[in-house]
Amino acid sequence: MPPSKIASAFYKLREDFPMLKQRMHGKPLIYFDTAATAQKPQAVINALTDFYQNRYGTVHRAIYELSVFSTQQYQETRRKVKAFLNANKVEEIIFTRGTTESINMVAYSFGKAFVKPGDEVIISEIEHHSNIVPWQILCEDRNAILRIIPVSDRGELNLEEYAKLLNSKTKLVAIAHVSNALGTVNPIKKIIDMAHAAGAKVLIDGAQSTPHMPVDVQDLDADFYVFSGHKIYGPTGIGILYGKESLLESMPPCQGGGDMIETVTFPKTTYNALPLKFEAGTPMIAEVIGLGAAIDYVSGIGVENIQHWEQELLNYATLHLQAIEGLRIIGTAKEKGAIISFVVEGTHPLDLGTMLDLRGIAIRTGHHCAQPTMRRFGISATARASFGLYNTREEIDQFIVSLREAIKLLK
Repeated sequence: MPPSKIASAFYKLREDFPMLKQRMHGKPLIYFDTAATAQKPQAVINALTDFYQNRYGTVHRAIYELSVFSTQQYQETRRKVKAFLNANKVEEIIFTRGTTESINMVAYSFGKAFVKPGDEVIISEIEHHSNIVPWQILCEDRNAILRIIPVSDRGELNLEEYAKLLNSKTKLVAIAHVSNALGTVNPIKKIIDMAHAAGAKVLIDGAQSTPHMPVDVQDLDADFYVFSGHKIYGPTGIGILYGKESLLESMPPCQGGGDMIETVTFPKTTYNALPLKFEAGTPMIAEVIGLGAAIDYVSGIGVENIQHWEQELLNYATLHLQAIEGLRIIGTAKEKGAIISFVVEGTHPLDLGTMLDLRGIAIRTGHHCAQPTMRRFGISATARASFGLYNTREEIDQFIVSLREAIKLLK
């Protein structure tokens, strides 16, 4: 079947990613672990190199040219993120080190401001550990109660049970937009509406959604939305916390230090305006600039186009995996992102991953930082293939051939 026009366009984009020209164990690299971290286009690499080599300077603290340039570029990325998420104001965009830090910041700060003994926080059975442990810590510290939304055998949230969990004591609901372990796309707009009707606020973990589908935080009416730069083809060490201005204004800072202050005296310190109130210390300047380049790159392609192409890859791979005897896909929700977790009868995922690695194919094996999800499905681990904008049908074909070979050798 000849490639579609969109396929041809995405095949050309592979040339933008120098890592995809590398070999692994002497074989051409097939990278199917974008859910863990995405490879970087040359535009992002160039932005980082140019900053460190030609324009390096700190931000907010000097009037010399290099500092002024750095500050301008740093703030320009904040404007890009605002537009990318369709936030209402740039002040609602907080730079963090990643999704994990963003969630922890909300757990600490929102919890300190609003959560009292006996209050409740709701998460789901298929969350990443980063969207479980911070809420456990919060509930332990505040003597609050953590409630869990169960999931079906397909990996879909049980909204009837969710409705039963919501009550006047519910202060916050924290849910992944897309499950990193199963690929399930959760109906977050409905989840948010239900939470708001009960008087609760909502945090959405967008680590697996933001690089792969359009996100409009105003349309969703999300109170908090978080994501990581390295999953959206940007650098590691940079993330985003979006929060509604009114909420961020009412929350205390998480860290003290430079930039987050207005005035400091020994009797009392007053805090800076948003967003700097939550950005203590010398920030991740290069990483922020790199994230700006990544957003430019993704926006230039069009997130809707990326979503369409990755859905083609998902459907193609799913069809071929289902034809393998003894293979079971874990997570068969009607709405899925480009993530496929699977187990094969009589083999261990680690052995499959090792055999594929020797054939140049990089997949993820293990519990995917989602041990409760694994327990829900009665397994300890899965093999996971996850796709990015740079993957192709031919790579999937080679993956299927290699997987069949590996299974035959392991059984």
